[in-house]
Amino acid sequence: MEYEIDRNSLKEFNEQSILINKENKRLLKCCGFNAKLHTYNWLDDFPEMRDSTNLVEVQFKNTRKSFYTNSNNIELKQGDLVAVEALPGHDIGTVTLTGKLVLLQMKKNNYRPDENGLRRIYRIAREGDLEKYELAKSREEITMIRSREIAQHIGLDMKIGDVEYQGDGNKAIFYYIADERVDFRELIKLLASEFRIKVEMKQIGARQEAGRIGGIGPCGRQLCCSGWLTNFVSVSTSAARIQDLSINPQKLAGQCAKLKCCLNYEVDTYIEAQKKLPSSDIVLETIDGSYYHFKTEIFSGMMTYSTGKNTLSNLVTIHMDRVYEIIALNRKGVKPARLIPDVQEEPKPKEPYGGDSLNDDSITRFDKSVQSKPKKKKRRSSTRKKNKSNRNPNRGQAPQGDK
Repeated sequence: MEYEIDRNSLKEFNEQSILINKENKRLLKCCGFNAKLHTYNWLDDFPEMRDSTNLVEVQFKNTRKSFYTNSNNIELKQGDLVAVEALPGHDIGTVTLTGKLVLLQMKKNNYRPDENGLRRIYRIAREGDLEKYELAKSREEITMIRSREIAQHIGLDMKIGDVEYQGDGNKAIFYYIADERVDFRELIKLLASEFRIKVEMKQIGARQEAGRIGGIGPCGRQLCCSGWLTNFVSVSTSAARIQDLSINPQKLAGQCAKLKCCLNYEVDTYIEAQKKLPSSDIVLETIDGSYYHFKTEIFSGMMTYSTGKNTLSNLVTIHMDRVYEIIALNRKGVKPARLIPDVQEEPKPKEPYGGDSLNDDSITRFDKSVQSKPKKKKRRSSTRKKNKSNRNPNRGQAPQGDK
């Protein structure tokens, strides 16, 4: 009874995860994103480079790629669906690269062929090949759900994240995640008897699983691991400390529950910028008191100091050039009056030849400057005389004596 309850809960979880994966793929398709960016073949326009080798790069589901020989000299171009040799049977893939760049790609990926050498391309995929391929792809989700149930039933501590069927349906690759080593010999027997196929188990990490599933990151763009990132470098919290980021696991972790790969993108730039800054451990001595470092804006070079060692008080922000100047004065035993320097007007440089050479060569230098005439003031003398005469009519007349 307990097994039936766990099985039902697992089935609900699998159905929800499939719906989420379908929605992520739908969003990526609507936004115009590809599952994986291909190498740009910039030598494709040169026939001598195109025919220099018969090696071809072929991509299968998600990020899996391999190299094959075009022994039949088939005219191939990027995007062609081809049937390639597999053990057993054949597989269906997409041509992603041809010509001389394939050799460079093999060298970059440190590709080493099997004991039997490179496998070959049979033909361009026919309708019958594509029908078998679509039928095999339709079985992947059902196989993944059933394989999870079988793994839980036999008590294996692992998660099967994806299933990839071969083009002819005779073989399937089971991608799984496990924290510890897992003995899956019994699981392979059960899967082979259940689905009547050849089983191959391949362990991947959390970042590889996120790249295979895909999705949209917090930046609003496609996940780097599903878009273009192929080599996963370890990310540590020191990258966040160098960039003055708060150590918050919820913000620093990606959809794979690991630290975001983009934390490593700007670390070198921050390190180069921090080499130009003075040490934050140096205390600045002034007549007003001692100032302790509080924070730094790395790229602008502005540094903030506080009078309290463990408290925020009297915050002052100055440029790193001023900090170097104060440090040099303190080493000489001199204490400036304050951190912020007194503002002094810099003397203007003398103009060469007594004036500006650009103004001397102006086209309008010979034009007469039109001076505005001063406005004439209105005369109010006549009106003033009338007002005075009205106020004192006897003013200006001689006094009359007694007759």
